[in-house]
Amino acid sequence: MSHQDYVGRTETREDRLDPRLLRGMAATLGRKVPTELPPLWHWMLFQDWVMPDQIGPDGHPKRGGFLPPVHDLPRRMWAGGRLRFHPVPLHVDDTVTRTSTILKVTEKSGGSGRLVFVTVGHLLHGPAGLALEEEQDIVYRGAEGAAVKAAPAAEPWPGAATATVLPDPVMLFRYSALTGNGHRIHYDHPYVTGEEGYPGLVVHGPLQATLMAQHALDHAPGQRLHSFAFRGRRPTFDSRPLTLLGKVEGEQVLLETRDESGATCMQAEAVLAPAVG
Repeated sequence: MSHQDYVGRTETREDRLDPRLLRGMAATLGRKVPTELPPLWHWMLFQDWVMPDQIGPDGHPKRGGFLPPVHDLPRRMWAGGRLRFHPVPLHVDDTVTRTSTILKVTEKSGGSGRLVFVTVGHLLHGPAGLALEEEQDIVYRGAEGAAVKAAPAAEPWPGAATATVLPDPVMLFRYSALTGNGHRIHYDHPYVTGEEGYPGLVVHGPLQATLMAQHALDHAPGQRLHSFAFRGRRPTFDSRPLTLLGKVEGEQVLLETRDESGATCMQAEAVLAPAVG
């Protein structure tokens, strides 16, 4: 079965918005406990827990199942995504349904060799209807080449709204647990440095995206997210200051995370709309 044979494959899953998840994420991010699901917290739902003999060497479930296996490329990462938020809130204890479809599979060659990109579309429905449309880009790559390359500091953003967080190992462990993410690069220091070649624990891409989305809303009272797109540029690591930047440009809010050297790690664009209610 070729990778292209997976295009069009669909699955539907159901979950409940457990209040313990909301309390846990609020504690992890240092926020008040909400009664409605904040943007990007839905990644705590639809977790994929497998039996011990079904776990791969990197802590992810073994290849196969819904996604194409791509057995010859051992590293799998979330490269970015695009989301559209409908004015349909999801509340504590709501039943949420997700329909997922593999939209495309493409192969490219990069500085680290062959790459396979898989784009998965998700539709999330709550009791009041469609709440969220999402596309996720997953990239598979080989183990050859440097895990992370040096990068120059990005240009300053005069007048940007900034905030600094320190993603320590406890935050990364909590986020992994809350999202059911067993990938060892986020909590296993001997593995991530010895096997993957990174200088420290890798800060989750979705965690950075969540911080950026909230950063946009923190500086836009009375607004909600209408759409949000993000993409990873380079990894960032635990126990190093991570700066969040946001600036308004036209109808968009441009956002970045930057590491302690000033290099850009993740970029995003948000479009806001008036809050409902």
